[in-house]
Amino acid sequence: MYFMDLILMLVSSLILMICILVGVAFMVLLERKV
Repeated sequence: MYFMDLILMLVSSLILMICILVGVAFMVLLERKV
């Protein structure tokens, strides 16, 4: 049970980091176009 919680936490934090990276990259691309 504890192990599954740990994996779930790791996966969710990984997804969060990917979302942040994509958002930052998107903003940078938008600023370059303008």
